[in-house]
Amino acid sequence: MVVDDDMVSRHVLGQALANAKLDHVAVGSGAEALAQIEKIHPSIVLLDLVMPPPDGYQILRILRARPETRDLPVVVLTALDAEDEIAKAFEAGADDFVKKPFKPVELVARVRGQLRLRQAMDALARKEKDASVVLELTQALASNLDFRGILFTVVQRIAEVAKIDRVSIVLVREQEHIGYVVAASDDEQLRDLPIDLARYPEIQQVLSSGEPLVVEDATTHPLMEIVRTTGPGPAFASLSILPILYEGRPMGVLFLRSRRAGAFAEREVALCQTIASAMAIALRNARILQSLRDQTQQVTVARFEAERRMRSLQRYADFFDSSADGIVVIDAEGRLLFSNPKAREITGYDEQDLRGRRLGDIFSNEEVGLAHDLRTGFMQGKFPKDVDIKITTRDDRKLIVNVSFASVLREDGAVLCSFRDVTRQREVEAELVKTKDFLQRVIDSSVDAIISADLKGTVVLFNRAAERIYGLTANDVVGTNVRALYPEGTAQMIMRMIRAGSGRVEGLKVDVVDAAGAPVPVSLSGALIFEGETAVGSVGIFTDLREKMRMEQRLQQAQEQILAQERQAIVAELAGAAAHELNQPLTSVLNYATLLRRLLTAGTPASGAAEVIEGEAERMAEIVRKIGKITKYETKSYVGKQKILDLDRASEEVPAAEPASASTRTSESLRGSIAPERE
Repeated sequence: MVVDDDMVSRHVLGQALANAKLDHVAVGSGAEALAQIEKIHPSIVLLDLVMPPPDGYQILRILRARPETRDLPVVVLTALDAEDEIAKAFEAGADDFVKKPFKPVELVARVRGQLRLRQAMDALARKEKDASVVLELTQALASNLDFRGILFTVVQRIAEVAKIDRVSIVLVREQEHIGYVVAASDDEQLRDLPIDLARYPEIQQVLSSGEPLVVEDATTHPLMEIVRTTGPGPAFASLSILPILYEGRPMGVLFLRSRRAGAFAEREVALCQTIASAMAIALRNARILQSLRDQTQQVTVARFEAERRMRSLQRYADFFDSSADGIVVIDAEGRLLFSNPKAREITGYDEQDLRGRRLGDIFSNEEVGLAHDLRTGFMQGKFPKDVDIKITTRDDRKLIVNVSFASVLREDGAVLCSFRDVTRQREVEAELVKTKDFLQRVIDSSVDAIISADLKGTVVLFNRAAERIYGLTANDVVGTNVRALYPEGTAQMIMRMIRAGSGRVEGLKVDVVDAAGAPVPVSLSGALIFEGETAVGSVGIFTDLREKMRMEQRLQQAQEQILAQERQAIVAELAGAAAHELNQPLTSVLNYATLLRRLLTAGTPASGAAEVIEGEAERMAEIVRKIGKITKYETKSYVGKQKILDLDRASEEVPAAEPASASTRTSESLRGSIAPERE
């Protein structure tokens, strides 16, 4: 794929690639390039750096961030001479660069070089995958479990990896024309099915030659003529028969069949041949052929027994030497009999140092008792898998290795031990666990409720504050739909607001539904959770408003009570002030009434009127005196610093449109008694 916004450059690049007979596609922008890469999956990209956004640097970062394009070769084209720009391109993920203007020969050479490198890496990856399959099946063959069941697992796995329809194992006796199908990938119950080898010329040829046979098309292959003429014809379109040889002698064949013509590539055949070779060793050591052999070897001298054991173990050596895992073989006493290069690399010991050393010698001090427990388990037929063990290397480094044990020579007590260094992996796992626990504690200690869900609405996080608000436990809520936590339609409304608010919303007052179905007022802040540029979930932080609303209600009630008390106090002050203000007028009325009564002749109408005025004034004075006592304003004698309302000043300062109680100025002056003692 050619990515360049300049039409002339695209044309020149296309001409150079076409002349070199390299198929290509040209695009004129970064966005178009990203879209096309997902569709056509190019083998290599020629990328111009200077383009409108997204430019070459951005495209490089995007490609390297995607798992499917992480290893895609990218050759950048640039007219920039600055070294820092070239360094920047390599830091962004470029594999090579060509300066503009370029020479077509150089461009094509660099493209072909990157393609060869990619092919080599793909081939290496395939080899690693094949080696992993071989190791897996070899470990299975070395297991002490039911061997016939293991054979079925092996043929089933081969059929899966090679993508063929049927794989079977056929074993034969020497100098006989009967074979026995001991395992077939499509029939787990098939055991020791006898077949007449005369009807299988392809098997006979492989047994006699000891060489693999691949029949690309069974309908035309000459060897299958007898099958076509004596029966309905072959049921499979292509066949591959691989010999199972032990010490150069055929023990049987690995028979692969497919309904597709030409289904067997060189790689699949080589992989299956390796497995067949390992199978020969496993069949021999497990003594599956015991009933097919007429004689067995007897060894009576300890020296010959040890040599035989070493020879048996040596059969594994060539295969184990290429293993990416450390592999050692130990005897019943826990001594190391064999170690592969990877085991020596991990432990730091050479082959002579490891041979004869006890397994527990390389364990760390805290693992001393483990070696004894393992040997005891071996004698009981227990072979642990995926066990983490701490070891000490030759240079005193502390490592953690993940170990799996399996029986190799069951009758001799030999045990296969495969392991790999997982020190860094366990450290990272421990740090991740610590970080996760810390974050969990932070979330649980939050006073606000925190709830998170994926894009399907499934709740994945429900902290303790959320439990208090809803009255539900995390176990009740996690895994359910978040909509159940809101009134009908509220969850959808909130999500629409979040999306409309560029992925977040703050201070939204809504109701949620608790365990009893009652609404709970909360203040919500929510946001989308992104991985890169992709939304993967949402999170909401809820503040319970119930206590705040109760406090506001209590505050309002208190304010109303204070206002009522203030009104009562004002009324009392007004009453007291009114009583005080009536003091002097009443005193004058009483004095003048008394004076008139004394001056007028008793019994006259005027004297009677004066007496009435005097009596009514005294009654009014008593009422004022009582009002003063009720309002705590004594009208008899105002002394000290008691303050009362000054009605004259208050009435002058209060606007006509307002009630007199609005202004509560007080008078500092002392007032006299309401009435003097009568003589």
